[in-house]
Amino acid sequence: MIAENLISESIPTVTPDEIGSKVLTLMEIFRVSHLPVVVGNEYFGVISDRDIYNAENFDEKIAKYISPSLLQPHVHVNQHIFEVAGVALGCGVSIVPVLQHDHSYLGSITRTHLSFILAELFSSNEPGGIIVLELTEANYSLSQIAQIIEGNDARILSLYINRPSPSSKELDVTIKVNVVDLSGIIQTFARYDYLIKATYMDQSQIKTLFDDRYDQFMRYINV
Repeated sequence: MIAENLISESIPTVTPDEIGSKVLTLMEIFRVSHLPVVVGNEYFGVISDRDIYNAENFDEKIAKYISPSLLQPHVHVNQHIFEVAGVALGCGVSIVPVLQHDHSYLGSITRTHLSFILAELFSSNEPGGIIVLELTEANYSLSQIAQIIEGNDARILSLYINRPSPSSKELDVTIKVNVVDLSGIIQTFARYDYLIKATYMDQSQIKTLFDDRYDQFMRYINV
């Protein structure tokens, strides 16, 4: 998924001639703390509510307190959603402007919409369990991890890797699978000497699983 497909058409732009109070009103209406400053199709950067509050005069045009070093976070139309997320996180902005290849302004992506799409990409709404493995880079093998999970009649819904701290030599591998009962997968990982850092399971799904097993057991003993 690329930036061009994530644009929120409702986010307005402002010009340097807008007064601070109007810009703050727009931010409140659209529930953002930044808005893009655009003249025609030329992108100048983003103005934040903090910039306006620090000026202490909301009746002035924002041009009077836009500094030459105005923050200019942006992505281009063909950049991947992960790159968009990197800009949003790295710059701490509530919107990420999207520019054409000639650097002209096209639209903006809100952090709220971005979070929603990322949640979909990571199969957050799909039922299943989550396993977090801790291992070194040298011991990381996606093929072996997939083999262990698929060998237990499950499949990977999503997987991501992060380093707990910049100085850490270990990686956390977070895996969501399409089954709630993780016992077999956990036992196999343990047999292959994987360190399981954490597991997470939907408690409502676990109750349903246990109820089904209880019913099966009762039917068995009543035969």
